[in-house]
Amino acid sequence: MAPAPPLMTTDDYFREPETLRPAELAYGVMHVADAPSPRHQSAVADLFRALDRHVNERDLGRMWLAPLDVVLDAEQSLIVQPDLLFVSSAREVIVQDRVRGAPDLVIEVLSPNPRVGRTVEHIAWFAAYGVRECWWVETIRRDVTVMTFDDHRVSGRRTYAATDPIRSRVLPDWSMTLNEVLRP
Repeated sequence: MAPAPPLMTTDDYFREPETLRPAELAYGVMHVADAPSPRHQSAVADLFRALDRHVNERDLGRMWLAPLDVVLDAEQSLIVQPDLLFVSSAREVIVQDRVRGAPDLVIEVLSPNPRVGRTVEHIAWFAAYGVRECWWVETIRRDVTVMTFDDHRVSGRRTYAATDPIRSRVLPDWSMTLNEVLRP
């Protein structure tokens, strides 16, 4: 049996050639996935357009979309690439050469087979490292689960159907439905 490859450091990861393929570094192990599907990318684009407009009109901060490295823990070699993320104006200092710290909001568009990592792992990481809110968007079921985090744990979870106005404690006044945001 061949020995396991050595664990990768954060610096090793950053020395890798740039790629548009989804990638993350989970405690020294790099995961790279196939390109997302057109359905997935269409949902990401629709969400970005609607959320970016909302954030800019209210001067709340900035929306970002993958691929963009989010360094949750440089020492532990934990780097993720959420589909979308929001960093508030109050926390814009974390946006440097990469996002170095927990965004206020992360959004993942889920696929029947997750492309990178397991969703339960990501939820735990987001909670542990200080993300305030996370949305899981299911394009097939056409719903979104909004999770809030306090004290490094999930403090709330609510699923919104396609016709329900989505509420966010991170994005004031957000009330669009998934049907209003996503194209049929």
